[in-house]
Order: sequence, then C-alpha cells, then structure tokens
Amino acid sequence: MGHIFGRSTTHQPPTAVRGEGCYIIDSDGKRYLDGSGGAAVSCLGHSNERVKQAINEQLSALDFAHTGFFTSEPAEQLADLLIQYAPAGIERVYLVSGGSEAIEAAIKLARQYFLEKGEPERKKIIARRQSYHGNTLGALAAGGNEWRRAQFSPLLIEVSHIAPCYEYRGRADGETAHDYGQRMANELEDEILRLGADEVMAFMAEPVVGATLGAVPAVEGYYKRIREICDHYGVLLILDEVMCGMGRTGTLFACEQEGISPDIVTIAKGLGAGYQPIGAMLCTGEIYQAIEAGSGFFQHGHTYLGHPVAAAASHAVVSEILDKNLLPQVLALGTKLDAQLKDAFGQHPHIGDIRGRGLFRGLEIVADRETKKPMKAELATAKKLKAAAFEAGLICYPMSGTIDGKNGDHILLAPPFIMEDSHVSELVDKLKQAVEQVV
Repeated sequence: MGHIFGRSTTHQPPTAVRGEGCYIIDSDGKRYLDGSGGAAVSCLGHSNERVKQAINEQLSALDFAHTGFFTSEPAEQLADLLIQYAPAGIERVYLVSGGSEAIEAAIKLARQYFLEKGEPERKKIIARRQSYHGNTLGALAAGGNEWRRAQFSPLLIEVSHIAPCYEYRGRADGETAHDYGQRMANELEDEILRLGADEVMAFMAEPVVGATLGAVPAVEGYYKRIREICDHYGVLLILDEVMCGMGRTGTLFACEQEGISPDIVTIAKGLGAGYQPIGAMLCTGEIYQAIEAGSGFFQHGHTYLGHPVAAAASHAVVSEILDKNLLPQVLALGTKLDAQLKDAFGQHPHIGDIRGRGLFRGLEIVADRETKKPMKAELATAKKLKAAAFEAGLICYPMSGTIDGKNGDHILLAPPFIMEDSHVSELVDKLKQAVEQVV
C-alpha cells in the first residue's frame, strides 16, 4: 500500500489520474460521475481552463509571500470580489487554507472581539447537535456530532449544543412549520439564559446542514428569530457556509435565502472548487474596527494565509460562477434533480425524506417509511451504499449517525454546477442501482 497514511489502514482506494468535467478517471480507465463533488468541493467540475490558466499565470509571477511581510494582488482582488457580493455589513476577509482553519479563526476572533470591547467574561459558545464544523480541536468542539467527538472529548473545549432545526424528525404532529421553527430557535434563548447572558460570545450554525444531517435546511423564519435573539443578547452569529456556501444552494452565500446577515461567516470547499486549498473567514466592519481601535492586531495566523496561488485560483473560480451565470443554473438543475429523485425514490419503502436546496440534496434511509424507524446501525447501510454507488461509477456521500451520531443513514449529493440534464439522469440511475442493491 506504499507509505501514504491514508484514511483507512485496511483499504487501498483506486488511483485518480485525470479529471474531465463532471468525471474523475482512475488508473484503470474507469470513469466516475462526481455526484458529491468529493465533499461538496468540485463545484466547477474538473480541468476548468480559466482556473488552470490563473494558477499558471500566478505561479509565473509569484508563488508565495508570507503575510507577516507582504500582501499580494491576488489576495486583495479576491477579498474585494467576495465583499462585493457578501451579506450586508460584512466588510473584511481573512484568507486561510480550508474550512477547519476558517472556523478556528472565527472562534478566536469572536473571543478577541469581546476582549477588545472590555467584556472578558464572554467566552461561551453555543452550537447545535448534529452539526459539523471541522476536524481541528476547536472546530470539533463546536461540532455536535458525537461519533466524531467521542474519542477526542477529553481534549475539547466546552461548547453547549441545542437541537438542530430538523423538520423531518423534529416537527410535532399538528405543529406548523413556522411554529416548529420558532420553538427550535427559542432553544437558543433558553440556553443563553441558562449559561448567563453576559457570558455567551457566539452562536454557530450551518444555514443548510451538510455532512452530518444530509442537506437539511431550516424552516422559514427560523434564522430571522435566531438573528433577533443574538441581537437582543449581544451574541455574535457565526454562520458556517463551508459546505453549503459559494453557490451550492443557488445563491453565492446560503444565508441570502434566509434574509439575514451574520456577524462572521466561514467559507471554503466551493471557494477554491478543489483547484487549490483555500478557505476564508469574513466579518463585519464593526468587529474589524474593534480590533483596529484596540490592540490593532489579530492574535492568530498560519503560514499559508492569503496564499497568492490559492487566491488567484479562487478568484477565477468565483468569477467563473458569476460570469457564466451559474447560480440560476444551480437552481434550475437542482429543481430537475429534486424532481427525478422524487420520481425514483418518492415512494420507496426505505427512503424517508428527500430534501435540500439547489445542488445540495439529501436522502434519508429508513427501515420503515411510515414510522421513520432507522436502519439498524450494525447493518452499516451508508458504508454499503457508498461502495455500491462507487462500483456503479458514482461518487456520492453517504453517512451514518444522522439522528444522533450513531443511528440513522443518509446520502448527500453535491454535483458540479456545470452538469447537463444527461448527468442528472445518470446520477439518479446509478444511485437507484446502488439503493436497490443495498436496501
């Protein structure tokens, strides 16, 4: 198996050698439709000429300049472009190398903001169960997936977790979607008061929950109430758009569809579309000004902040999305994908829910459609589905532990924005083949 320390010590994956549009080709020549963009990363597919050219041109000019000494044109241009389309109030961009780094930066900035303001007692974070915010220790602590946290729990900072807005399993019989959303949002207020309103610094959530719940959007009105609560108690709202942002749900920032602006938002994955490792933490002008008027220095940093080649690639990615008018295409293709998924699986006895926005879709696998009873955990349904789909030539993102970190299974789909109708049909056909084989 060579000397790579891979994700598994017992399984050697095939070797990817080439990417062509919506496909990855392995060393045996087998083609795989990239139906999940890896992990919702490859929004432009593979081998985009504009992005490759931007990388080559930047390498010819400047490969690296440490931000302790220099800024660079690609970093400045990318920040300008992102702020041009950012939610209202967001004015500054802190470029990092990925989603976990962006979350770490957000947590540290939230803490330093309150120190600069003279509120050192604000140190507590509230997040949601069944969320995923990354795998570094701070990000893992904020995440609410017990399976990921369990063996590292002695190393994690204390974070409070409230219930997610998970309508399929959370809304009570006879309860309207609006009332359910308000009830879930009000859990935040209850937790702030329990912890002490003057001790909470931030609430963190994914606008559309990705890996751990399977493309679960909140019901209408939930995030407006969350914003009201945060404003009332002076708590920062941090939105994690690492997976659901950068056009994945049909708008460049997913929170646009909620009609709110966060205080801090994190992005990655689709920001670089896989062409370079990059992420970003964006914040309001008010937060930046607190640092500027105080110490004047954000006490945080990594070697590859604002990497010129990564920034050039990312600028090309975002420009391609905007210039090619791909956001309306995401919505149109998402509608077609949703319709075909419902046609293929809408009455399937083991598909309990089909959900999502844009080209961010999830299917929840159940043992009984009527009772919503999950598959037995020991069946390893998600693992088998991933293998069966891969054998059929489809890359998708099945996960277990949907309900509580142990029970429940779902399939996450996040295909490229450049798909055509034929790819939608191919994706659904291959997924249907895998589902029929496994469940």
